[in-house]
Amino acid sequence: MNDIDNRSVSNLFSLKGKVAAVLGAGGLLGYYHVEALVEAGACVVAVDLKIDELVEKYRSLGEVYLLEIDITKPTSLEHLRDYILTNFHKLDVLVNNAAINDKFEDPTLTLEYSKFENYPLDLWQKSLEVNLTGTFLSCQMLGQLMLLRHSGSIINVASTYAVVAPNQQLYQDEEGKQLFYKSPSYPSTKAAVLHFTRFLAAHWGSQGIRVNCLTPGGVENGQSDIFIRRYNKQTPLQRMAQPWDYKGAIVFLASDASAYMTGANLIVDGGYTIW
Repeated sequence: MNDIDNRSVSNLFSLKGKVAAVLGAGGLLGYYHVEALVEAGACVVAVDLKIDELVEKYRSLGEVYLLEIDITKPTSLEHLRDYILTNFHKLDVLVNNAAINDKFEDPTLTLEYSKFENYPLDLWQKSLEVNLTGTFLSCQMLGQLMLLRHSGSIINVASTYAVVAPNQQLYQDEEGKQLFYKSPSYPSTKAAVLHFTRFLAAHWGSQGIRVNCLTPGGVENGQSDIFIRRYNKQTPLQRMAQPWDYKGAIVFLASDASAYMTGANLIVDGGYTIW
């Protein structure tokens, strides 16, 4: 294949022969990240904390291998690293999609405890452990496979709340009564993921490893009509995302189409953060 063929758009976006790992494959966007990478030609290791319920969901996709991994535990990530090395001998793409939002044990106390003044320390620490430390550990452990070959693309999934603060009015009912607050841990940890991405891009750039962020906007997922209407009004495209709206961005960041891109934050949010 000559240089002109290598520069063709179809080849730049192709992931044929590539091995990818998607962490948080059971999340709202995780399935579509995996689907996009498979459709572009990659072999994908799909990882989540509870994998049994995903077997049927992923059965029809093709070359997908499911593995149950806890990203907050180094020994679990060592198992993932060794599995990839033994079975595939390399890792070309890492997508850090795993994250948690707050879940309050008593729904009647959600409003009270989601407010910053009352926000529980254990929920703050849990978000740090999963959203930030989990991303740190995943990059540290699986990046070793990329260092062996001086090549790879890491995609850390952030959020518009890494860029702008939550608008708490979105979480009010039609009469303006606050239903709950978007609490401080998710925006704070996602903002940290964004800057960690920049750190790692600078640190590993000379090793041929690219590290970028994908910042998705809000995804329609059974929210109330009033929430969707309010969100749409704050978005130039006047709609929430569908989970498949990020497939193109994932393939772009994973492939040679973004070969000269590192330390960047690719915002795909329908324009939400421009106002």
